[in-house]
Amino acid sequence: MSKHLRPVLVVTNLMDETADVVIRVLNARAVPVVRLDPGVDIQQGGSLAATLGTSQMQGHIATATRRIELHDVRAVYWRRPSLYSPPAGLEGLAGEWAVHQFRWGLGGVLAALPHCLYLNHPWRNREAEYKPAQLIAADRVGLHTPQTLITTDPQQARQFVAAQHDGAIYKPLWTSPYPDQDGRARTVWVTTVDPREITDAVSVCPHLFQAKLPKDFDVRLTAVGDRLFAVRIDIDGDHLDWRKDYAKLSYAQVPVPADVAAGVRAYLDAYGLVYGAFDFAVTGEGQWTFIECNPNGQWAWFPEEIRDPIAQALADQLQKGHS
Repeated sequence: MSKHLRPVLVVTNLMDETADVVIRVLNARAVPVVRLDPGVDIQQGGSLAATLGTSQMQGHIATATRRIELHDVRAVYWRRPSLYSPPAGLEGLAGEWAVHQFRWGLGGVLAALPHCLYLNHPWRNREAEYKPAQLIAADRVGLHTPQTLITTDPQQARQFVAAQHDGAIYKPLWTSPYPDQDGRARTVWVTTVDPREITDAVSVCPHLFQAKLPKDFDVRLTAVGDRLFAVRIDIDGDHLDWRKDYAKLSYAQVPVPADVAAGVRAYLDAYGLVYGAFDFAVTGEGQWTFIECNPNGQWAWFPEEIRDPIAQALADQLQKGHS
């Protein structure tokens, strides 16, 4: 293929609406796209063949309907692929063994494609998902961060929470479903915490407590390369965690202070990221405080006038490929 026809590989599940938006932009530009859900497609009529030990990786990945040559990939848009699962008919240890071979074999090939841009590389995404490391990295690049305690010591947790002038909050170190008393999955939201509520159950696993910030509003800052898209998020009501009810949110684009912009770009460089979805809390004095950065965060729920420029910026990066 000539360079202008080299395809973009989109690695994600079938129901990923965020990827859909970017794919539509690439299609409108006549940029070839191959969509792959590696945990599903190879087992449903697809195939993998990769020859190593030459000057460049040779071979292909095919789905039931598309085929892509490994050395032709222009860029990889790594979004939300399904988890690998055992092939039909394989159970127990044999199924687990096959899952590991998929993860380390197919996953390893997808992470080693030559001469292409990753947005983002899956290994960089994983490295950048740990909240303790995020806070340290943000502080090192000059972003303001909240006082934070991660502990399994109930007494230390009580002392930390009691010492916070404006109160304290608890949030999980990783967002995953948590079963209630009836076994139904529920989401653990960010919540305020009182020292008297803290029990010895804190000793079961690490817990994250933070100083509660006297914020006026939140900002979701979406970074695509050097382009920053900052959106003020206001809530109709007193919701500490704005993700709980999107129907009560309103949005407005806001400029990014120069020191925050410099910190965000240095943060991306520190992790080797092209993309990041940053959350900030902003006080009445105009202090932007870093809360976290999701290296694969969502943005497609924004209104069209906010969403479309982000989609165009992502398409620009993917179309350009590796510089």
